[in-house]
Amino acid sequence: MKFEKYHISESIKKNLADMGFKRPTDIQYKAIPSIMKGEDVLAVAQTGTGKTAAFAIPIINKIHTYKSSKRSYGIKCIVMVPTRELAQQIGEVFTALAKHTKVKTYAIYGGVEQDQQIKKLQNGIDVLVVTPGRMFDLIHQGFISLKNINTLVLDEADRMLDLGFIKDIQAVKQKIKQKHQTLFFSATINKEIKKLAFSQVNSSAIRIQISPDDPVSKNVSHFVMFVEMDDKRFFLRKFINDNPDARVIVFVRTRVRAERVAKALERGNIKSLTIHGEKDQKDRSNAMQQFKNGWAKILIATDVSARGIDIPDVHYIINYDLPEISENYVHRVGRTGRGVKKGIALSYCSEEEKERLEDIQTFLNKEIEKIPISKKEYTWMLTPRDEPDSVLELIREQEIFEKNKKKRRS
Repeated sequence: MKFEKYHISESIKKNLADMGFKRPTDIQYKAIPSIMKGEDVLAVAQTGTGKTAAFAIPIINKIHTYKSSKRSYGIKCIVMVPTRELAQQIGEVFTALAKHTKVKTYAIYGGVEQDQQIKKLQNGIDVLVVTPGRMFDLIHQGFISLKNINTLVLDEADRMLDLGFIKDIQAVKQKIKQKHQTLFFSATINKEIKKLAFSQVNSSAIRIQISPDDPVSKNVSHFVMFVEMDDKRFFLRKFINDNPDARVIVFVRTRVRAERVAKALERGNIKSLTIHGEKDQKDRSNAMQQFKNGWAKILIATDVSARGIDIPDVHYIINYDLPEISENYVHRVGRTGRGVKKGIALSYCSEEEKERLEDIQTFLNKEIEKIPISKKEYTWMLTPRDEPDSVLELIREQEIFEKNKKKRRS
């Protein structure tokens, strides 16, 4: 079923067409009708499958349908998100989908001056995308009112729990006195999230959409190479030099590691950008914009940004350090292979990270394909030379090997 056949505003249909969206993804197909009926929804789907549009489309359509003019008389929907980057990103999606409609959308987050945000609120907003800290600051100052809210969205619900936002979520629910719709969206689920969802809904039923057993999109091929910690920088430099036109996001464990890896690449005449919690919001936003614009094709990030990066055509994800939390692996590799695009995720696993690898594979319910490296190949990676063997070629060889192995089995 195409979007043009949905019972939604013609303006939204045009916006979807302009954005290149013709047919709904699985999560959109399953969630949109339930949201349009006013049901509470707990939606769990793989990263890169269009979760934001799944709730943005029906929310914008509902507000647009009931408004008689562009003038706003109070916030109708709040979308709570865990990070500033995610607030920016979701705000952009809402803005694009609300174009030419009567719906006004805006994203508010910390790390920047609030004066401009207050001015925008005073002019009238229908949909507010917000991080909890800045939201409560503005509620206490009297600039945000929840009295007209009829829809509450919790995006990346599992991350909200990880960051300890459960009390904030409960506080918001208590402040919303009227009957309202609650939507939970996430890429991973556990007992805590289910408990939270069922404890916070006001309606008699909640519709649950569960993702497949494999939380990683089928568009992402992922591999692991066993590389000693001190040798990772050589492997990374060689990978980038072998793929000079590729857009790559490199995930590291800490802020210090991010800057060290950037300096290691700089010594190899490779430009890169870093994004982590130590940087102020302006620098983080600038880095994201420069990465989008192609000033540098390499972005080095910590997990603080794993869920806030939705940039088209990220070809590769490199897990320079394996994440300490298994769920973060899913969110990291989900930065590639988004929509209908294909992507590759490659992890470097050192001896001391093997236990983390086991935990990740347990979480995924499957093994990550291992790329064997001979001693000769390993030495090549550490020595600058014009050899034909590259990391990408090793990946391709492994893919061909696995394909042939499956054919032999059948």
